[in-house]
Amino acid sequence: MGDDNPHSGRGSAAKSWLERIAAIFTAEPQQVSDLEDIIAEANSRNLIDSDTKGMLQGVLDVSKMRARDIMVPRSQMATIDIDQPLAEFLPILLENNHSRYPVVNEDKDHIEGILIVKDILKYALTPDIEWELKDLLRPAVIIPESKRVDALLKEFRQKRYHMAIVVDEYGGVSGLITIEDILEQIVGDIEDEHDDEEGDDIRKLGSNVFMVSALTPLDEFNESFSTGFDEEEAGTIGGIVLHAFGHMPAKGETIQLEGLVFKVTKANSRRLVQLQVIRPKPTEDAELQR
Repeated sequence: MGDDNPHSGRGSAAKSWLERIAAIFTAEPQQVSDLEDIIAEANSRNLIDSDTKGMLQGVLDVSKMRARDIMVPRSQMATIDIDQPLAEFLPILLENNHSRYPVVNEDKDHIEGILIVKDILKYALTPDIEWELKDLLRPAVIIPESKRVDALLKEFRQKRYHMAIVVDEYGGVSGLITIEDILEQIVGDIEDEHDDEEGDDIRKLGSNVFMVSALTPLDEFNESFSTGFDEEEAGTIGGIVLHAFGHMPAKGETIQLEGLVFKVTKANSRRLVQLQVIRPKPTEDAELQR
């Protein structure tokens, strides 16, 4: 007897897809690449749309990242000095338009606490009330650069805080990270109609020129370019390049690492987005070694 159900084919496909997911979660060992294959197949079968695929991939990417990979670097941190009067730090609030600011004592290595902008509204609008900035501060949450981003997101949600100060192995402040920074990795930036569509992590533009997403996993980059960047130092190639610059580079800045030239082609105030990677020709290699 034939199957008269017009949706039976799609139902079988969905069942097969779900069975494969169940198999991956119950099999040993589990591999992220298996999940990525399932997500791609589900998208190709129209079981999930491209936006859902992107968010699922974002979740998997976040699971590989450390705080140092997506933090706002120290040089880009907007801070308030604890001794500044309202008239002096109000322009900082207006210029940056953040909801939270680290409050420092003399320099960025001495964080006194976190100021939530809404906490000063009643005082700013009522000049007769006496107040001191130190009395409005919330405790600063301190995390190491090596903190896993997925674990940090869980802590953000459970403990209901939104910002953490990132410190290096010596206790110096190296940056900050917010819950919005993590969510951006999952749902992506809000792009306008002039932004280029994202493609593969690594795209070949010429015989020696490549366009590379800054979020390309470091193991994938090392395999593609036969490099030996330390995966303990960063989880993505963008993290490696950012550390090498020592500051948030602007569009067009270049740096040479392991014989490759990295050019920043897209970045915002918080992170690197896209890199152009140039592999020097043999003659260029010889000149670079002189």
